[in-house]
Amino acid sequence: MAAPPVTPVRLTRRLFPLTLIFIAVGLSTSFVGPYLALFLNDAVHAGPVRTTVFLIAAPASGVVIAWVVGRLSDHRPIRRRLLLVAATAGLAGTALTAVVRDYWVLLAITVTLTAMAASLVPQSYAYARQVLQHGDPARAAMAISLLRTLLSAAWVGGPPVAALLLASRGFGLVYGFAALTYTVALGAVLFGLKEVPRPVGEDGAPLVEVAPAPRRTIYVIIAGFVSITVTMTLGVQAMPFYVSTDLGGSVRQAGLVLGLCALLEIPLLIAFGALAARVPLRRLILFGALVGIAYQTAATLATTVWMLAAAQVLNATFIATISGLGVSYVQDLMPGRPGRATTMITNTYPAGQILAGPAFGLAQHFGFRLAYGMNLGLCVVGLLLMIAAGRRASTARPEPVIAQLR
Repeated sequence: MAAPPVTPVRLTRRLFPLTLIFIAVGLSTSFVGPYLALFLNDAVHAGPVRTTVFLIAAPASGVVIAWVVGRLSDHRPIRRRLLLVAATAGLAGTALTAVVRDYWVLLAITVTLTAMAASLVPQSYAYARQVLQHGDPARAAMAISLLRTLLSAAWVGGPPVAALLLASRGFGLVYGFAALTYTVALGAVLFGLKEVPRPVGEDGAPLVEVAPAPRRTIYVIIAGFVSITVTMTLGVQAMPFYVSTDLGGSVRQAGLVLGLCALLEIPLLIAFGALAARVPLRRLILFGALVGIAYQTAATLATTVWMLAAAQVLNATFIATISGLGVSYVQDLMPGRPGRATTMITNTYPAGQILAGPAFGLAQHFGFRLAYGMNLGLCVVGLLLMIAAGRRASTARPEPVIAQLR
């Protein structure tokens, strides 16, 4: 006999701990991410070469471990345990970084504990997808967009707070607060989440999985996302230099422009999440890529800071569609494999960080306007790859499963 329906109140209660996880991880990464290079230079005295090695090794190791965890999580119902391990690794990694100043020890911590902690966000997305598949699949895109909104909100306030902590007591306090946020995430997993069972039918037998999109289609789409996410990293890296050297502004104005974009993202993430219930995700993703082309064109042609600031409406729309809906889009392409699907899409961001490094070097040499010119080309390539993936990417929304949350 089928279990009673899952009510919206019950779903909200099951998803609430995930909001704490996303706020905690968002604050932690916004505390340490913007100041990592400064930490390596001022506190560790790493030097240019070792700093570059560190900045490449950190995202690369995160990609590898998240990929392994993603594959493992779809084979057995152990996602909650993996979340516990990831949150514990984040707590241990940030706590140790608060006191350790030896470069090689820090590198070892980063490629193990910190890399394992990087799987916390994709596995949390995958957990949310599983919960919604058991209760309200039509709201999956909206729920995941709301979770992504929490990361943007954390980045609005996180870096300024971290700057105050840094000026007050140095990097030890900054990483200490980051460890505290991972404590919150660990508590949310430990006391708020239950393992989600595999979906079964009314007779108790496992449901037959819907076949995923062809592997070639998925790989082409992921390549398109990588091309587009490079532009997000490169645009942020180049912004202070572009504003101060090419547009005659100041670093403070560059910070205001970046903050404006993050602020605009929040309502747009919510709006596009709601729109996804009525408009196919593929259509919205392609629209986002087109808006990205429009923004990179405007940024490349900008001659004043106010022109660049006005263009942040386009940039925020671009980020809200690609970042807010990308997870749900790839999950829809790989039904029954939320861990692997989420890992593939979230790994496009560290991959973009790695590829943005050489592009930033070219911009340093030839002028920072080139950074946005390269971004324009990369957005065009990303859009063409997604179009080339074909209509097979427009999968139907998965049917509600019969199994209920225990």
